[in-house]
Amino acid sequence: MGERLQAAGRRVKEPFAITKQAVSKHIQVLEHAGLVTRSRDAQRRPVHLDAAALERLTAWLDQYRLIAERRFRLLDELLASDGPAGLRRNREEELT
Repeated sequence: MGERLQAAGRRVKEPFAITKQAVSKHIQVLEHAGLVTRSRDAQRRPVHLDAAALERLTAWLDQYRLIAERRFRLLDELLASDGPAGLRRNREEELT
C-alpha cells in the first residue's frame, strides 16, 4: 500500500471548474499536511499521493467518527424516551 499515485497538475484541474492557482493552493495544503509530495521532471511538477499517510489520516478520523456516532445514538435514545429518566429506564431494561 506504500505505492504512490502520480498526476500532473494540469490533469488534476481538468475535471473541476477551478483555476490553476486554486489547484496549486490545494496541493500546497495537502503537501503541508504530508499527504502528497512534489517532484520535478523537466518542466512538469508531478504530485505524488502518499497512500500510507492517507491511511493514517483515515484511521485517525475514524476514531472521532465512532465517538460521534455513539453520541448521536445516545441522543436519539434520549429524544425518543421520556427525557433523562426514560433513558435511564431504557438502559436498566437493556441490562436485565
